[in-house]
Amino acid sequence: MIMGKIFFILGRSASGKDKLYKELLQDASLGLKRIVLYTTRPIRAGEVDGETYHFIDAAKLSELRASGKVIEERTYETVAGPWTYLTADEGICKDENYVIIGTLESFITIRDYYGVDRVFPIFVRSTEEHLLERALKREKKQEVPNYRELCRRFLADAEDYAEEKIREAGITEVFPNDGSLAEFYELVKARIQGTVR
Repeated sequence: MIMGKIFFILGRSASGKDKLYKELLQDASLGLKRIVLYTTRPIRAGEVDGETYHFIDAAKLSELRASGKVIEERTYETVAGPWTYLTADEGICKDENYVIIGTLESFITIRDYYGVDRVFPIFVRSTEEHLLERALKREKKQEVPNYRELCRRFLADAEDYAEEKIREAGITEVFPNDGSLAEFYELVKARIQGTVR
């Protein structure tokens, strides 16, 4: 039996991960299924529960932990209080291909859980200038923009995605997203198609 693959999109906040994720899922030629993460953070304008994340409360988080379904989780101390993100084992089929978004830390845990032969990183990189421009544009669309949290996330990401951490995670391929979105997408698509053949 051919083993399905899990393509793990990661990169700093506002690098274009969400847009790439949506494009990959809409591309019927790839046939990718989604793995949706869970979070206790509030839903943002334009996000959809069950698609962007499963937005849950503390009671649901406790239930997932108690049922032994949590593969990995991490909690961030934000200016709005603690926000937890996690991946749950949802019975991923071994013969289908999936796409997921997460952090470097969650990539390592998911890769170790499912196996290095099944989990492939799609590391999206952008310049700091592009990251700040995109993050500011996105935050302005919120009903109540939280610029302090934007700054905290930007600085935390710089540390979380330091070059030595990327190397330690075994990530050697980078997908730059600073120019043409079409070229960026085709580069990622070609990588996925080459992996699943």
